[in-house]
Amino acid sequence: MTASRILLYCRAGFERECAQEITAAAQAAGVEGFVKARPASGFALFEPHEADASARFASSIALRELVFARQLVRASPMVPLAADDRVAPIVAAARALGPASFQALWLEMPDTNEGKALAALTRTLAPHLERGLRAAGIAFDEAAAKDRLHVFFVGSLACHVGMSRARDGSPWPMGIPRLRMPSSAPSRSTLKLAEALLVFLGEGELARVLAPGMTAVDLGAAPGGWTWQLARRGLMVTAVDNGALDAALLETGQVRHRREDGLHFQPAEPVDWMVCDIVESPSRIARLAAQWIARGWCRRSIFNLKLPMKKRWEEVLRCRAIAGEEIGAPHTLRIKHLYHDREEVTAYLAKEPLHWKRPRRTS
Repeated sequence: MTASRILLYCRAGFERECAQEITAAAQAAGVEGFVKARPASGFALFEPHEADASARFASSIALRELVFARQLVRASPMVPLAADDRVAPIVAAARALGPASFQALWLEMPDTNEGKALAALTRTLAPHLERGLRAAGIAFDEAAAKDRLHVFFVGSLACHVGMSRARDGSPWPMGIPRLRMPSSAPSRSTLKLAEALLVFLGEGELARVLAPGMTAVDLGAAPGGWTWQLARRGLMVTAVDNGALDAALLETGQVRHRREDGLHFQPAEPVDWMVCDIVESPSRIARLAAQWIARGWCRRSIFNLKLPMKKRWEEVLRCRAIAGEEIGAPHTLRIKHLYHDREEVTAYLAKEPLHWKRPRRTS
């Protein structure tokens, strides 16, 4: 039983978009297959027509380039489990994967109400499974091993066993960064920007491109969740919004409030960053961000795209095309459906190449 499938975790309700995206990636790689994606299940499973195409296909795609997938795992077919012995079938499937050592063992489940009900089972099972794997000759070496071992439960008596390349995959179990809500932040939207910075930049690149003393414009800033995230990192921020801003932000001396329409605001001089969380059509926001980059008003931008209920994948493709048309020159555009996003995606845009390093775990 080999890892002949590509298993993708996603937010429940976005299985269709996840399937559309992996199908497009397979076509671009010349790999034929089909996707199983049950609505509201929280995952999609790509099955190539030729089993040996899985490794080739997996090596041709990067999780960071996918919009709707939280994690990408080369996985086995469904592994049936017995109520009185779940360990033996999982160990057998893990041995069939090939590697004799893994960085870590992650027991996971879909991010759904049904999936969360399996958490107690995985906590109980984990120590028994670890002992069973070691007894079967599978070691865990965080420093030397290249892959993680995933056991993804789709029910109490069924799972997929697979592996992900640690350097390319999400550094968080289930692909979910567990960020704490800062008590002083004016809104929960601050978590969205915090996650975006981790996912798009990682800690190493973040220290280089988001440093104290830099300047930023926050379009649609009120009440100030994104402005707070930038100010706490030492940036001087112009917060643009006709609405009220959190008073504590203004007291920092790092924030200037401009009561203007963010869609029409123009900076007096170039800034390092422009961020935008305005509720507007995604194509208009994509064009706005691209124009800021193309005109030299900012060097980098992170912005939200509020997707329509239908044709969400098609809208992402449209926004990519708009950005390319506006900028023209080579640029970096990354779009991701973050954990803290709902019916939207978050994008990073810059003219210069992104020296990406995978983010470290936050917990």
